Order: sequence, then structure tokens, then C-alpha cells
Amino acid sequence: MPKITPFLWFESQAEEAATFYTSVFKNSKIGNVVRHGDAGPGPRGSAMVVNFELDGQPFTALNGGPQFQFTEAISFVVSCRDQAEIDYFWDKLKAPGEKGQCGWIKDKYGLSWQIVPANMGELLAPKDPAKAGRAMMAMMQMTKIEIQTLQDA
Repeated sequence: MPKITPFLWFESQAEEAATFYTSVFKNSKIGNVVRHGDAGPGPRGSAMVVNFELDGQPFTALNGGPQFQFTEAISFVVSCRDQAEIDYFWDKLKAPGEKGQCGWIKDKYGLSWQIVPANMGELLAPKDPAKAGRAMMAMMQMTKIEIQTLQDA
């Protein structure tokens, strides 16, 4: 069990979000779901806390109410082996109208993701400084990362 587990605060969609995320990432599952009982504070039987794993990484989701929202100050990086994997995660996770720059997107719950190639460092920092500059300039023009464009820069 890792020492650190991301804890995600949702207004009321923790179980729905966990189900969605586990459908997107392979080797994922929903674990224990703690439901409200007669004492509340939520409706009896509704999820209060949902434990789940995404590709082996544990997460906890809480239905905590509307007091807090996700911001871009926290995001999850998805390292992809190739363009097909970037395309897959980009299409599955992006909410309509919520594209950012340089591979950043927000999902339908407002959570930010960075969908990037696993070799992003190599693509942006080759030994040739001029090529590195061109690759960085190319990336700054992108929403979804296009590996071939970075390689060709």
C-alpha cells in the first residue's frame, strides 16, 4: 500500500466519477464504498467515500458538498507510450470545451489532466538547443500533444 493516496473532493458525484475513471484506465477497480446510514449526513444508501484504483494507483473520492472545487493547481499526468494512447486518453477524459494548452484538459468533473508522451523530456530537450527551442515553440501552440510534430520541429 503506498503511503500517499490522492483524495478527491466531489460535490455528490464520487461514485459516478470513480466508475467513469475505472472505465477509462486499464487495470483499475472500485474498492470499498462507504455509504451513508440513518445518521447521515447524506441520503441513506448514497456513497460517502469511494476507494478505487487507476492502473494500480489508489485514490479516495469523497462526496463532501459544494464547498470546494478542483482547480488547475492540481493535475494528474498520464504518461503515454505513443500517439494512439495520447488520442485515447484525450478523447476519453476531455470535457467539451475544456481543452487547455500543452496537453492539459479538464474532465467533466472539473479535474485537470496532462496527457503527454512518456518521453516528453527527450522531445523537448534534445542535445541541439535550436531543435529544443523549435520543439518548445511547437508544443506551446498545441492543445493535444502531437508527437510527430514535436519530433519534426
